[in-house]
Amino acid sequence: MAGPLRLREDGIDLFVRLTPKSSADALEGPAEAADGSSHLKARVRAVPEKGAANAALEKLLAKALGVPASTVSVVAGGTARLKTVRVVGDAAALAEAAGRLGIR
Repeated sequence: MAGPLRLREDGIDLFVRLTPKSSADALEGPAEAADGSSHLKARVRAVPEKGAANAALEKLLAKALGVPASTVSVVAGGTARLKTVRVVGDAAALAEAAGRLGIR
């Protein structure tokens, strides 16, 4: 199983399955889909209206990785549960921070 993290020249991409309207904001760790692909499971309290859930996800990931929120953005899957989130910065340092969270 390939992990939910992909290194880029300018940072990392994370593949995330987001559940909005949850009771708490939380990263639940990596999971495997039926097709064998891997993603990071995340939950946010925000509703999926006007980008609120995506903004909450960006803020949650920024806090977990210890980076400014301005470096985290949803780049694909804006209206879908499966999203690609790009984190801009030093790829090696970001991968290390993600590794501490159990994301590889």
